[in-house]
Amino acid sequence: MLKIDYDNKKSIRRAFGEILADLGEKNQNIVVLDADLAGSTQTSIFAKKYPERFIDVGIAEQDLMTTALGLSLEGKIPFAATFAVFATGRAYDQIRNSICYQNSNVKIIGAHGGITVGEDGASHQALEDISLMRGLPNMMVISPSDYVQTKKVVEYASKYVGPVYIRLSRLEVPCIFDEGYEFNPQKAIVLKEGSDVTLIATGDILSEVVRASEMLENEGISVELINVPVIKPLDCGTIIGSSKKTKIVVTVEDHSIIGGLGSSVCECLAENNPVKVCRIGIRDSFGQSGTPNELVKYYNLDAESITKKVIELKK
Repeated sequence: MLKIDYDNKKSIRRAFGEILADLGEKNQNIVVLDADLAGSTQTSIFAKKYPERFIDVGIAEQDLMTTALGLSLEGKIPFAATFAVFATGRAYDQIRNSICYQNSNVKIIGAHGGITVGEDGASHQALEDISLMRGLPNMMVISPSDYVQTKKVVEYASKYVGPVYIRLSRLEVPCIFDEGYEFNPQKAIVLKEGSDVTLIATGDILSEVVRASEMLENEGISVELINVPVIKPLDCGTIIGSSKKTKIVVTVEDHSIIGGLGSSVCECLAENNPVKVCRIGIRDSFGQSGTPNELVKYYNLDAESITKKVIELKK
């Protein structure tokens, strides 16, 4: 049984800023670019430590990606950071035709993904960024779930050669993983084994799904809980194996149900082991302004709503 301290919360974006600064000390080729949001994305930590390797391009996301591409062609390892909605939407053409087409070594950081951006509202809530990025050839797509996992993911990306999209959230979230955790890009993580239903989650909503699994166990429903940090390429093997045991799969994501984790899992199972799948996420709509907690509940991403939905599916 997982033992999670829900009061021990740490910032995912802070983890990114801290590990980036640490990696900059070890690797002189790492450079960081931002689009006038260094305080929000936490690239300001790197900028303070290594000002000569930091570029603020201003509110010009197309320039952000193109400049990162140029630096990668000169042997640098650029991390280009801004809000996810701007990184993937405004600069899609540059990412597609310049970065991915050339399979360039650029790391794109989409901060403040999902509805948990909160009060900034629909214009700043990226709900389709995973869909946009996973559709691109050569692009790896990663969505870490807590402070520790984020650090391990960024460290891996700094060594991996090729385009990577890393989606980060604004929130402080409970720590799921301890310092002994090792990130394996080829494997989803079975956090809890079970026999009645497979719950699959990615990103900052994982802690709500862990709570839901505990509530379901109290209702007598045995949950197999899987964390999927790497949405592309997806670890189909683990998901297929679990689905053969439970026969019911539920995906949960702070993203549109179209094109994200849920779609990826459905594609995998449709071709390999067709079973009943329920996708929990944003159902083909924009977000709205509100506190993160209000929005998580409104869009049925809270533990109570997830639990209720699974119980309905099991009837």
